[in-house]
Amino acid sequence: MTTVRQRRVGKGTEAAEDQPSEETNVKPDGKILPDHPGGKLWSILSITLGGIVAICLGLLTSVYVATLHENDLWFSNIKEVEREISFRTECGLYYSYYKQMIQAASIQQGIVNCKQYLEPVYFYIYTLFGLQAVYVIALYVTSWLLSGTWLSGLLAACWYITNRVDTTRVEFTIPLRENWALPFFAVQIAAITYLLRTHLQPAQERLTLMAVFIATFLFSLTWQFNQFMMLIQALALFILDCLDMLPTAKVTWLYIIQISGLLLVCVLQFFNSMILGSLLISFNVSVLIARTIQKNLKKGGLLDRLGKLILHVLLVLCLTLLINKFIKKILNLESDEHIFKFLKAKFGFGATRDFDANLYLCEEAFGLLPLNTFSRLSSTLLFYIYGFVLFLLTVAAVIVAFRNLSGSNQVHFKDKMEEYTVTLKPDAAYSLAHTVLFGCLALSTMRMKYLWTSHMCVFASFGLCSTEVWKLILKCLHLYTSQRTQVIKYSIPIITLLYISFKFWPGIMDELSELREFYDPDTVELMNWIKSNTPNTAVFAGSMQLLAGVKLCTGRTLTNHPHYEDKNLRERTKQIYQIYAKRSPGDVHGILRSFGTDYVILEDSICYERRHSRGCRLRDLLDVANGHIMDGLGENEPDLKPSLYPRFCEEIKKNLPSYTMHFTRVFQNKTFHVYKLAKHK
Repeated sequence: MTTVRQRRVGKGTEAAEDQPSEETNVKPDGKILPDHPGGKLWSILSITLGGIVAICLGLLTSVYVATLHENDLWFSNIKEVEREISFRTECGLYYSYYKQMIQAASIQQGIVNCKQYLEPVYFYIYTLFGLQAVYVIALYVTSWLLSGTWLSGLLAACWYITNRVDTTRVEFTIPLRENWALPFFAVQIAAITYLLRTHLQPAQERLTLMAVFIATFLFSLTWQFNQFMMLIQALALFILDCLDMLPTAKVTWLYIIQISGLLLVCVLQFFNSMILGSLLISFNVSVLIARTIQKNLKKGGLLDRLGKLILHVLLVLCLTLLINKFIKKILNLESDEHIFKFLKAKFGFGATRDFDANLYLCEEAFGLLPLNTFSRLSSTLLFYIYGFVLFLLTVAAVIVAFRNLSGSNQVHFKDKMEEYTVTLKPDAAYSLAHTVLFGCLALSTMRMKYLWTSHMCVFASFGLCSTEVWKLILKCLHLYTSQRTQVIKYSIPIITLLYISFKFWPGIMDELSELREFYDPDTVELMNWIKSNTPNTAVFAGSMQLLAGVKLCTGRTLTNHPHYEDKNLRERTKQIYQIYAKRSPGDVHGILRSFGTDYVILEDSICYERRHSRGCRLRDLLDVANGHIMDGLGENEPDLKPSLYPRFCEEIKKNLPSYTMHFTRVFQNKTFHVYKLAKHK
């Protein structure tokens, strides 16, 4: 928060107007302090009421998204196979492991036999919808902690709900790992916000550190991208620590918690080597090592500090790269190389023909954040207020950073009568750095916007309800009085809440009354055919997205699936996808049989894809990776050659002898074609 103090005071000394009277327990502005009996009672009532509102809003959000999910699919009325098919792409893969667990005899006889009380699928989705309640409560509490009033939390929660299109996608992608993880990330941020408060008692600090560790561990356990999100978080802590805006001891504890949380997850995931090779561990270790090397980093004048800071940053970066390179060399790690290839190509460091990198580059979710996102966020006033608060606190942060680096006690501005000092509290400074860095991530990669927009709700509501922010604004305008600040602090958020309610309540009611029904007869027919006409031991090949559903609905063995963080699986997927490339039937048969394939499923939606433009269709990516000219009108790179063979997925449907000797069609409908592979000796 931005604090404006009257008069010039020494470092660490509070201004006179902020000092309470020890005898009367009343501030000069007449506000009763917490240690006054009336103040304690009011504080208890306020906290109780705020807590009740938080819980109610969390539960209402949970019921809201559950109702939207039910209304969209008529989930309670459709068959089990249709329910499972509704878990599209990798969602089906994740749910399949839960289904596999509850169907195991030892588990049924043991601890999770919930069938007599609730269908397993409902236990699963209600758990995730329940986590949405945790998510909203955590956002509410974070905003409350930052601003000092639960009205801010109420506004943050309302913004989260009314901007649901841009803050969550839980109701239609229920099993995604991010839906498990983000509530714990929000809890972690709330705990960090509390930890960065000044004057915490030792017991409070220890309990808060434990809460941060538990939330960090659960976040890391539930999402494979945790290391990249926490790396951004570590960068925020590093920047603020370098600028002397956070207490170094607490930042050190947060580094250690991140490392220990990841290492514990590594052990629980059967020593997942990808975690050991993460940049986060290398970066945090490098920061801790660099600190021991540079003892007097925060001493000296402005130029001296800047020189030390530049050297410190270079040292940390070099150590990070060296440590990471060493770990990956020792453990022979290549699990995340596709991510760095993607980032290199995305930010213009050379074109790539790498199939995996292009697969990400061509997906809209990994493109830039669309501009219409801002128009939606502006319709609720969220983006306007967020931009205003962001500008104000960024200016304050620049002033404070300059003051800290220059070593002066005060950086102040002056009018005819008074001088003011601008400060930024540690929790507000962290929130500012967090929203800036995750905002940059969201702008560059649309899929990551949910990490930014939810915190945007917190940040904007905190600024709108902050006494210090309004005090600064009013003093700059020479309009400050304590009473006027309090009136504005509460009246503007209430007016904003009323505006949101009147504008969006009818739309929410219409949305809740709109009824649809799940309808995908071709996929249902395919799954039923597989269960009825193939042996339980049959091995299926096809697209990653479809095979996740095959595993969930039929329990058959797969050649590949959407868990894409394994190099061998990525290579296997690229080979399986040759069914959509220009390859000979013999080559395709040999590739599929090398992975033990019994049946292959071809999808017309991929073979004749029109969703992407030329150059981004799956068949184009395969052609380029294979060195072949792409189909259709348009330019090709000069070194690409025409293929000697037609496209496999098209030619196989002609039942030519060269194809039928390897493949026999056993099922087809308007969308899918299933072929059984001949087992040549």
